[in-house]
Amino acid sequence: MYILNKKPVYYLFFLFIISITFNSCFEDNDDNGVFASEINDFVWKGMNASYLYKQNINDLANNRFSSSEEYADYLNLFDSPETIFESLIYQRETIDKFSFIVDDYIALQQYFNGISNSNGMEYGLRYVPGSNNDVYGYVRYVHPNSNADENNIKRGDVFNGINNTLLTINNYSDLLSNDNYVVNFANYLDQNTSDISDDQVISNDISIELSKLSFEKNPIHISSIIEHQNQTIGYLMYNRFVGDYDDDLISIFSNFKSNNITDLILDLRYNPGGSVNSSILLSSLITGQFSGEIISTEQWNDEIQSYYAANDPEFLINRFVGNSNSLNLNRVFILASQSSASASELVINCLDPYIDVVHIGTNTYGKYQASVTLYDAENFSFEDANPNHTYALQPLVLKTLNSIGNTDYINGLNPDLVIDENTGNLGILGDVNEPLLALALQQISLDRKEIELIEPIELIDDSNKFELLEKEMYIDLNDVFLIKK
Repeated sequence: MYILNKKPVYYLFFLFIISITFNSCFEDNDDNGVFASEINDFVWKGMNASYLYKQNINDLANNRFSSSEEYADYLNLFDSPETIFESLIYQRETIDKFSFIVDDYIALQQYFNGISNSNGMEYGLRYVPGSNNDVYGYVRYVHPNSNADENNIKRGDVFNGINNTLLTINNYSDLLSNDNYVVNFANYLDQNTSDISDDQVISNDISIELSKLSFEKNPIHISSIIEHQNQTIGYLMYNRFVGDYDDDLISIFSNFKSNNITDLILDLRYNPGGSVNSSILLSSLITGQFSGEIISTEQWNDEIQSYYAANDPEFLINRFVGNSNSLNLNRVFILASQSSASASELVINCLDPYIDVVHIGTNTYGKYQASVTLYDAENFSFEDANPNHTYALQPLVLKTLNSIGNTDYINGLNPDLVIDENTGNLGILGDVNEPLLALALQQISLDRKEIELIEPIELIDDSNKFELLEKEMYIDLNDVFLIKK
């Protein structure tokens, strides 16, 4: 039995593209047995069929090879699937920083469900004041029941070394990518001034060994009702868009609705992205009055885009979905930072044409492309994947645009109110005195209480760098392919 998904024609178009490419180039490829590597073959076919920047890569052209022998010789140039994959990426340092290949798609699937190897310590990395080389980390939050939680690590803790080696711009990535390491903590001295240039990071004698273990991270970090100056306000800190938690998200909004909240503060400051479907659901729960209207459109590579524009333009459109728990708000306050990326930015960008989006924080990361998982199968589906290996591709396949066409925000989305986190005064997440939340509450109540506004501080990196998907935004396979059930 075949179940038609939201976008079933895409499966047929993928097969159409592959058929045109290979039937025009080769004769009876399978019978000739000329492919040097079935995995390299899969990599090329997957990128040829779907890659967003296909038109910019000469080796992905449909007429690139005049014979099956020439194609086999090409595949033999690469000593690994990773090597051929990297050769097909468009401007890795500036444009496509996000496409990747994995040799274990089981781990990838677990990650989509919120399960990954983690010690539970989420942190940001900044330069030590006065240095352009020395680096320190500050703990943003700790996942409950994680290894970091068991070791009593808390928000606001500061570290400047790993394995008794001081962190620098050149070594932090290698040191923090290990599964096991000793964290060397430090004291952050703000000198009781608002000027961070005179702050100091001083090593102390505290060291804690942490281990990354298989761990399920709940992306819903905080959900609460805040009674503030006779107003009922919903607060949600949501740290990744994970489809398995959509029902939990709906339950939270049901609670918000039953409590008759007047305003919503959505905290995405640490959210690097995730599922496009989950971001559409969240946007629809915030609103509700726009059910069925266009929330975003998609721009694929030239080949796919022109096909669907002519044959099935609805394929290129995403719409608000209806839900009885939607709040029908005309305004939302969103806390966002340099760590807010992809699906987080999608929410901000796509709600903006419809309601008043008050963005509090700093510029966001600047990622507007989405990817999809491709398996080694004729239709690239998991169900029919080649059993001889567990490689999978996660290439960028589309750009997202809001309903008025805004995209390509490579420098991120600009805040309406600028405030950054002060390492010396992070506050308690969810507490009304935490600086970013306090500023949002001030805007709602029109309170004139003075709040120290910290100008943006350069963020070198964060703990998401060491996650499998880092700052990915992905579409679900069931929205792309015809899956045999």
